[in-house]
Amino acid sequence: MSDRIQEHFGLSRRPFDKEVPPETLWMAGGRQQSLDRLVGAVEHREHALVTGEAGAGKTCVLRALRERLSPAHFRVVYAAHVTLGRRDFYRQLCYAMGVEPKATAAAMFEALQREITTSNSDHRQHAVIVLDEAHLMPDTTLSHLHVLANFQWDSRSLLSLVLVGLPELHARLRLGVHRSLLTRIGTWVTLEASSPELTVGYVRQRMASAGARQEVFTADGLSLLHELSGGVLRSVDVLAGSALRLAALEDKRLVDRDVVRRGAAGTPLY
Repeated sequence: MSDRIQEHFGLSRRPFDKEVPPETLWMAGGRQQSLDRLVGAVEHREHALVTGEAGAGKTCVLRALRERLSPAHFRVVYAAHVTLGRRDFYRQLCYAMGVEPKATAAAMFEALQREITTSNSDHRQHAVIVLDEAHLMPDTTLSHLHVLANFQWDSRSLLSLVLVGLPELHARLRLGVHRSLLTRIGTWVTLEASSPELTVGYVRQRMASAGARQEVFTADGLSLLHELSGGVLRSVDVLAGSALRLAALEDKRLVDRDVVRRGAAGTPLY
């Protein structure tokens, strides 16, 4: 369904919404290298750690990771509700993997390990569990992850854990109680905020992928977008989207510094 922004600027879709086609994901600024390292880690059946500030592009890289991993060889499970005790955490994983939940944490642990083992032996699928917002996991759950990944006296790698979170996740893993998990993680990638040049490239790419045939944001408008967002792409989306709405309402064809500033005033980021 079209809306005012699309009609005014002749776009095929809203350029800064969450629904981004996989082929247009923004992978510049080290994200492609981070993705390649994550794919390599999973292909070598390792665990991985992904950290970055909120809105830095972690989910974008995770989506690209899912697209790169063949479903014939990898079974990717995504878990975002991680603020759970051990029993409810295992219950969530059981539902995600199509396993009937059991009455106790121990029974669900065994059921999950059997399912992962069967998936590997019968279907040649390596299990990959992506744990988003892992910095929010309770210590009792986080400290048990290395046990979940332990198969046959820790002699087989049938599961890859991908822990994703804010930078403080790494600091938590360095604590003594989590050292056993940290020493099992073979790859760590960090995602940084964009530079001014990368912010400009990001906005232009998102506009072009939505069907823009000419420049919409002026140079000074792009400069203010980066200044207000700090290069955090999620904030760029909010601010740019608000500026486009205001420009459409005022029948402006260009989004300059003034439009960006006034559009930002209608968001909680300004």
